[in-house]
Amino acid sequence: MDLDYNPSRKTLIKNKWVAAAASIWIQCTSGSLYTFSIYSQILKSTQNYDQSTLTTISWCKDVGANVGLLSGLLYSATAARCGPWVVLLAGAVQCFAGYFLMWLTVTGELPRPSPAVMCLYMLVAAHAMTFFNTANVVTGVHNFPSYSGTIVGIMKGFLGLSGAILILVYQTIYKDKPSSYILLLALLPPINTILLMGFVRIFRTSEEDEIKHLNAFSSFALILATYLAAVIIIQNILKLTLSVRAFTFALLILLLLFPLFIAIRAQRYKSYRMVKSLLENNKILDDRDPLVDEDTWITDHGEYHEISDGTDQVRETNDSMLELREDLNLLEAMRTISFWFLFFTTACSMGSGLAMVNNMSQIGESLGYTSLEINTLVSLWSIWNFLGRFGAGYISDYFLRAKRCPRPLFMIITLATMSIGCAMIAVGFPGALYAGSVLVGVCYGSQWSLMPTIASELFGKEHLGTIFNTITSAGPIGSYILSVWVVGYIYDKEVADDENTCIGTHCFKLSFLIMAAVAFSGFLVALGLFFWTRNFYKHVVLHRLFRSLRESRRIDYDD
Repeated sequence: MDLDYNPSRKTLIKNKWVAAAASIWIQCTSGSLYTFSIYSQILKSTQNYDQSTLTTISWCKDVGANVGLLSGLLYSATAARCGPWVVLLAGAVQCFAGYFLMWLTVTGELPRPSPAVMCLYMLVAAHAMTFFNTANVVTGVHNFPSYSGTIVGIMKGFLGLSGAILILVYQTIYKDKPSSYILLLALLPPINTILLMGFVRIFRTSEEDEIKHLNAFSSFALILATYLAAVIIIQNILKLTLSVRAFTFALLILLLLFPLFIAIRAQRYKSYRMVKSLLENNKILDDRDPLVDEDTWITDHGEYHEISDGTDQVRETNDSMLELREDLNLLEAMRTISFWFLFFTTACSMGSGLAMVNNMSQIGESLGYTSLEINTLVSLWSIWNFLGRFGAGYISDYFLRAKRCPRPLFMIITLATMSIGCAMIAVGFPGALYAGSVLVGVCYGSQWSLMPTIASELFGKEHLGTIFNTITSAGPIGSYILSVWVVGYIYDKEVADDENTCIGTHCFKLSFLIMAAVAFSGFLVALGLFFWTRNFYKHVVLHRLFRSLRESRRIDYDD
């Protein structure tokens, strides 16, 4: 696949804005990981599993959805020659195979397998999400290098919303038929991906005012999140008739058309700019606008600064591990301290978040919440997850450009806030679970956009898929330790000998105090990452960023 820019090939459907819209639509059906509770009970009953076996299958789901080394390697090997569609197709095949075999087993079409085989089905099905995610996120970073935090936040945000979208589809079409929902997961994401994967391509172009159109995608994401949150709350309070559910579903489909309109508008704006630039080209070249001068860059506040190539300063920093190269492969990245800083903070943040959401039902039950309140909390988790993913990418991008704040600073803030949220739940005052789940959910989602973006800035984009997916594997490691060795063990100790459940604040108090301490340790390591990389951000990352912005203005004029 030719990655070079060629204006004659840029059409209304072949541009990076349509690629972004197609990636958003694929992300909207890729989050089956977040809907396990819909079909877990029928999986347990039809296969005669005990709770321990079901927990093991759930953990295999977390492993499959977070260990994406293969998807990263495939992207690095094929994206430049064939395109991201190869990675998306591989994900579609895995998604269909895993869920279809699971559906055949649940419906009795296949003999009952051993738990190990069912774990394999779940692992394959969940592993597909890493292929969808890698293709869409890394392609977005390539297409929008000047706003990598924003585009990662958008892609990760829609993935977070996909759980709520899939549940809404289920409640409209297959309400109270969880076996049919498994078939839906086997068909909808693969078909959606195959139809759209040809539009997901890398375009080596830079345009002025990209943030204007990215902000339109962001605004749409907020509108969609608000709509889904309202529908979730109303459905959990009222029993909606089939006609009302069909209406809410139809409105959702109409809302999902908006990314296409945004992409068309962005491309038309680009065409208008090209015509205008042709008319003004000679005047601009004669005047030599400082914005396009080779030796200066301009901040958002209109201040001019001399550009340095950053080489001398970087030689003197403790980030010698980067060897003055823009792109490191996985082995080179793993020899750096920054990689292991990111790995540890990911284990702390994602491990704590997964441990909480996997035990939300038991936590609510122990604190005296009704089943309706618990279901609402579980459903709204995807909304808080989205807000964190979207907000952290957008806000960190703004402060990097306008205030020159290194992005690890926001990882420090979110981990400190997550520690506070866990401590609030441990105290167990009235409403603590509501407030704590919001804080933990938002901060958990934030790590999903901050970590890949920081990795792209420290290690480059060439092998980003491999590197950030390897770091992501820290999530299930942290989740297993906290869920099994901490939450599960302490909960079983607190259960009375003659009962099966634990009631009271003491049931999870120690567990959440430990999780708060784990999040705080991640905060300390993130603080170390901030000091370790701040010179690199000052002399290299900001230089690359404003050079990219300057080139986008020049390209816009030269077109």
